[in-house]
Amino acid sequence: MSRPLDAIFFDIDDTLFSTSVFADKARRAAVDAMIAAGLRATREDCFRELTEVVGEFSSNFGAHFDKVVQRLPVGASTGLNREILIASGVVAYHETKWRELKVYDDVYEVLRWLSARPGLVRGIISAGIGIKQAEKVIRLRIYEFLTPNAIYFTEQVGINKPNPKLYRRVLQDLGLSAERCMYVGDNPVNDIDPAAEVGMITAHNRRSGRHSEEEGRRKPDYVIRNFYELRDLLRGEFGFG
Repeated sequence: MSRPLDAIFFDIDDTLFSTSVFADKARRAAVDAMIAAGLRATREDCFRELTEVVGEFSSNFGAHFDKVVQRLPVGASTGLNREILIASGVVAYHETKWRELKVYDDVYEVLRWLSARPGLVRGIISAGIGIKQAEKVIRLRIYEFLTPNAIYFTEQVGINKPNPKLYRRVLQDLGLSAERCMYVGDNPVNDIDPAAEVGMITAHNRRSGRHSEEEGRRKPDYVIRNFYELRDLLRGEFGFG
């Protein structure tokens, strides 16, 4: 007998697209642009400094390139307008967003397939700054496949992963039963463990990213490597046509 499923929620980063690959491309493009604008540093030194800045201040910090210029030797920017150097990095980073930020082809295909299923809630539960995560939803061109009131960003909710209260809040808001909802994420600790704790069905997406081979406290109900496997799972276990 097929299991009932009323809703399916997704993480964004390294679940719907490869955050790791995109971030590397965008940061390298920014470094190249800053050097082209006159910054006197090797690509390797500049990228290493940027990587350290991201590690120290987090990916959501708003002044990565400012810190890079500040931390490089004084001679790297002597006689140059620092704001021009910083702006060069920012522009290159955002231009890379336009070119490179997109979901995997199978993700787009399966989300479109899910959107044609009447009554199924299709949502997002994602950690991060609200406007940044919302921008990803729009740039990835997936908003049309989602249920508008089922999109949750931790900054807006005021509860961060891996606190199980985040998932409980979503279920309460939408009037859903945990055992009839699935969460698909890449991080065993932040995604799978708390979703399982509240009783949701869990699917660990081990496609890419730094968490793909990690294990959490709880074993996921399912493990997938791509969204075609997710579609097969939904057809076989949950009776999706």
